[in-house]
Amino acid sequence: MMEEILKKVQDGQLSVAEAKDQLAAYENLGFAKVDHNRKVRQGFPEIIFGEGKTAAQIISIMDAIKSRGDDVLATRVAKEKAEEILKYQPDFIYNETANILYWKKDMQPNMGDTGYIAIVCAGTSDLRVAEEAAVTAEFLGSDVRRFYDVGVAGIHRLLDNVEAIRDATVSVVVAGMEGALPSVVGGLVSRPVIAVPTSIGYGANFQGLSALLAMLNSCASGVSVVNIDNGFGGAYNAVMIDRMARSAREED
Repeated sequence: MMEEILKKVQDGQLSVAEAKDQLAAYENLGFAKVDHNRKVRQGFPEIIFGEGKTAAQIISIMDAIKSRGDDVLATRVAKEKAEEILKYQPDFIYNETANILYWKKDMQPNMGDTGYIAIVCAGTSDLRVAEEAAVTAEFLGSDVRRFYDVGVAGIHRLLDNVEAIRDATVSVVVAGMEGALPSVVGGLVSRPVIAVPTSIGYGANFQGLSALLAMLNSCASGVSVVNIDNGFGGAYNAVMIDRMARSAREED
């Protein structure tokens, strides 16, 4: 990117001031500093956390990211707020279950190799977090397969899908209540499992704390844990693993 900008300056296509603006590490909007350099450092543009931000603030950040030609993803955007944003950004797509708004220059699904991420969800009540993970992983360029409502209360549902889950490069396993599903999946597969506890459960679940602790104490090897309801974080880590696996396959 830097070389392209400098070449445009050399060729007279860009002024020094324009080049300086494009090379800036961040854009100061007053209420937010948009990190335009993040894609260069980490491979993905900055993601917007919508919770706690106004619709106007989200729109301004979206405009800043989109103006650089980067894809835009906003998580934790409630339906009412999304409807307000879509009046201004009608080309964005809203997934109500995931509470995610996004826009991509290329809306075509990834058609690379056969590697994929398994999103494994214990129950229907956990779908909001599971879909946050699934949509995030798809947005970031990975193929995703969903395995929903396969919790341990009816373990035959999981076993009916176990071969497909075993073939996944990495699994993101979402569960509330007692949080047992990641341990079970971890004992059945030979690839990484990222456990995502949810806040779903009765009183002694402590809004997901018991599920979090159960996952942290898993005796199954290869299980890593992210924070409560953090489907985005689980998916982001899974995509990084998926990217490394793809690079290794391409080198072979």
